[in-house]
Amino acid sequence: MSDDNTTQPPPRRHFLRQVITVAGTASLSSPLAVGAGAGAAIAATAASAADAPAAAATPAASPGLIGYESFSADEAAFVETMVNIMCPADQFTPNGVDCGLAIFIDRQLSGAYGKGAGRYMSGPWLQGKPQLGLQLPLTPEQFFKAGVEAANRQAIKKFGKAFDQLAPADADAFLAAIADGKVVDEDTPLGSWFNELMYPLFTQACYADPLYGGNNNKVFWKMLGYPGLPATHTLDMVNYRGKPFPGAKDPKSILDFS
Repeated sequence: MSDDNTTQPPPRRHFLRQVITVAGTASLSSPLAVGAGAGAAIAATAASAADAPAAAATPAASPGLIGYESFSADEAAFVETMVNIMCPADQFTPNGVDCGLAIFIDRQLSGAYGKGAGRYMSGPWLQGKPQLGLQLPLTPEQFFKAGVEAANRQAIKKFGKAFDQLAPADADAFLAAIADGKVVDEDTPLGSWFNELMYPLFTQACYADPLYGGNNNKVFWKMLGYPGLPATHTLDMVNYRGKPFPGAKDPKSILDFS
């Protein structure tokens, strides 16, 4: 994502290049459950993807996750637009929706992690020091939904329309402003929402095992040259240090061993 509203899609992949390690994932709900939320990308997103290079036009293979379990229709429209802005279709990957990023985020929020499993939720909720992290009486799912509502509220205030209706350049600049703490909402700390919840979920969606809904067809592993499973590459790291690793052309997922 760039601060320049005229930046073309490939430079926005700075979001992805910042991450060089595979992010861990929390427990999910049933991986084959079918949700009732909206499942199709919005028209503006589809139009943007149509302008991308032909190599990225074919959607990556999906592990079979269908529909949303947490998102409402409005939330789905917001998240699909957001992941397509942050991961535009280009010569490296399809767009974020076709990579499964929205599905991954939805499944994380609808599962144990999103429901706040293992979190202390009894208060009191006092203002803490910044290094202590957020002190909120909300589960990750509740905070995510509050952030989407607040971001849409601020988008309407600034542009006169919801986030999913913005032109790609405006949506890109708006996300950059949120990340920089320049978009202030009275009810929700949008900077913390983006940097401490939304962006970590986005990076996990990119680099997690495809079993969990994102990284369809292991597209991000292939982009990095990550061989996947099994995790027994100690000797390979010695023998192939500084050299292309043959196994990286066909990385293995948990699904490949199921």
